[in-house]
Amino acid sequence: MDKPVLVLQMQRMGDLILSFPLFLWLSREYPGREILVAAEESFFRPLMPVSPKVTYIPWSGVDVLKKRQYRAVINLSIQEKAACLCHDLATEERFGPSMDAQGVRHVHGNWQMYRSSLVRNNRYNRFHWADLNALDCIPLRRMAETRFDGPRTLPDDVTRVGLFLGASEPAKRPSARFWAGLVLALLNRGLRPVLFGGPAEIELGREVERLAKAPALNLCGKLGLDEFGAVGQTLALFITPDTGPMHLAAWTGLKCLNLSMGNVNPWETGPFQPGHYVLRSDLDCAKGCWVCVKDSLECRAPFDPKRIAALAHRMARGARADQLARMRLPGLELFRTARNGHGLYHLEPLCETECRPDEDRLLSGFWQSFFGHHFGLWSQDHPEKALRRARDLAPEETTRLLSHLSETGRQFRNGVAKGELLNESFWSESPREMRPFNGLAHMMLENGDFRPQAWRSVLTMLERLVAVASA
Repeated sequence: MDKPVLVLQMQRMGDLILSFPLFLWLSREYPGREILVAAEESFFRPLMPVSPKVTYIPWSGVDVLKKRQYRAVINLSIQEKAACLCHDLATEERFGPSMDAQGVRHVHGNWQMYRSSLVRNNRYNRFHWADLNALDCIPLRRMAETRFDGPRTLPDDVTRVGLFLGASEPAKRPSARFWAGLVLALLNRGLRPVLFGGPAEIELGREVERLAKAPALNLCGKLGLDEFGAVGQTLALFITPDTGPMHLAAWTGLKCLNLSMGNVNPWETGPFQPGHYVLRSDLDCAKGCWVCVKDSLECRAPFDPKRIAALAHRMARGARADQLARMRLPGLELFRTARNGHGLYHLEPLCETECRPDEDRLLSGFWQSFFGHHFGLWSQDHPEKALRRARDLAPEETTRLLSHLSETGRQFRNGVAKGELLNESFWSESPREMRPFNGLAHMMLENGDFRPQAWRSVLTMLERLVAVASA
C-alpha cells in the first residue's frame, strides 16, 4: 500500500482554506495516494462539503498518526505541538518546522524557511501563503497549469450585498460607524446590505444597526460556516476585511471586495482565486505592515463609505476592471487578483492610465524574481531583467541595495572563516532594501546552527546575487 501524505494544519479557518490548493495539487502529484490532514475539527467539519477530497484527522486523534509511515509530512502550523509531531513521525520527506525532545527547532524546505524569514520583515514579499504552502513539494508547472474559476456575476435583479463585520484583530476591520455609513450608502444605490459575522460580532452587528437606523438584515451569530456558504450563493458581492469567511467566499465563487487595512499584507493573504478585488491604503507604512507602530490607524482614514458603495455598485453590476480603474479613490489603491506569467498569485494595480511602478513594486518584483531563481523556479535572466528595470525607475533605492553587497560579503566571509560576523549590528543596520536577503540569510544561519555549512550556504546565495547584479 502506498504511503500517505500528511499535512498538519492547526491554524485558523482562513489558513485551512488557503491550504485547499495544496490539497488539490497533492492529489494530482500523487494520484491514488491517500492525503491526510490533521486540523481542528471545529474548522474542518463545516468545510468538508467544499474541501478537496482528503481524509481529515482531528487533533484529539493524532496519536494514530504515529503508527503509520509517510511519503511526506508537510507542517503548515506554527504551533509547538505540531512541530513535535512533525519530528516524531516516520517519513521519507519533511517540510516545515519540527522540534525534537530537547526543544531544538528546525525548518525543513527552502520555501518554508523563506516564509519563516518574513516575520516582521515582509515589506517586499510577493509570494502568497497558498503558493508558499506548496512550492517545496509541488512542481511549479503543476501549479501553473491549474485554472481556478473566477467569481460569478449574478443578474441585475440580485441586489443583496454581504458585509462581513469582524476580523481576527480589531486593527484589521473597519469601525461600526464605517459599516453603518456603508449600509446607508448601499441602500441609496438600490443595494440591500446583509450583515454577517460569527458569535464575536453579535454586539458589533447590533451597534451597526443602531447607528445606521436603516433596514439591513443582520445575520451575525446566526449562521454556521456551511449555512454561510449556501447563503453566499445568493449575494451579488461580499465586502470584507481579511478574514476566514473571505477565503471561503472566494473559494466558492462569491465575488469579493477585500477592504485590506491594518497589519495584513494582501500579497500574502488576499483572495487567492483570480478576479477578486483588493482595496488598500497607499500609505508607505501600509506596504508590508506587520505591527502598527503609529498612534492611530491612519490606513483606515481613506476608506470612505460613499466611495466604497459606488465601487461596490459597479462591481455588483459586473463592471470590467478598466471601468473600475476610472473611479476616483483618493488615498487608496485598487488591485485585481490574478496570476503572473509563472502561474503564481499576483495583484494587478488598476489605474486610469498606466501606473508608473514605484520603488516598492520594483524592488518587490526584483526580490521575488531573485528568490525564485535561487530556489530553482526559473533562470537568472528573470532577476537580471527585474534589476535593470529597478535601476532605471528607482535608481536611488537600487543603489542602496547594491552598495551594501560588498559589506555583506565582508561579513559573510568572516563568518565562513571564524563562525561569526565582524559586527552583530550588521543585521539591524542593513538598509531596508536589503532586508529580504539578510532576513533569509539570518534564518538560514539559525536553522543551520551557525555551522560552517550554513555560512557557506549564505555566502553562495550572496555570490548568486552578485552575479545577477554584475550581469
